[in-house]
Amino acid sequence: MALNDILSLPAVFPALRVGSKKQALQELSAKAAALLNRDEREIFETLNSRERLGSTGVGNGIAIPHGKLAKMDKLFGLFARLDRPIDFEALDGEPVDLVFLLLAPEAAGADHLKALARVARLLRDPEAAKKLRASHDASTLYAILNGTAASNAA
Repeated sequence: MALNDILSLPAVFPALRVGSKKQALQELSAKAAALLNRDEREIFETLNSRERLGSTGVGNGIAIPHGKLAKMDKLFGLFARLDRPIDFEALDGEPVDLVFLLLAPEAAGADHLKALARVARLLRDPEAAKKLRASHDASTLYAILNGTAASNAA
């Protein structure tokens, strides 16, 4: 299952340093804004609004913050492996260290949900999560996320 249609190598961060959920959302927003040439505050507000509905910390150390933005023409993904786990108010109460940000056009509909499901399925796979946690460089993380890493990659 490849994510390379929404995730590019420059959108993979192997050791993001943040100390809180809010700081994580701010840093992710800043990085996404730079890659998309969008307003950082607009992205942060979109993510924050979604978080107020309920945490996107899905359990097992994984969070998938997401939202829809006006004037986007395609889905966008950004992955960060945190340098240390943080409280993300996850559903299972466990700290989060793997974060996949997903932004979608306002009219994405089913495509947004399919992408969310695809990301969740990959990150919830125990072997994939183990490999992601053991990897410390962007290109290896990118290969794992896109299913192109060798089966014994770590």
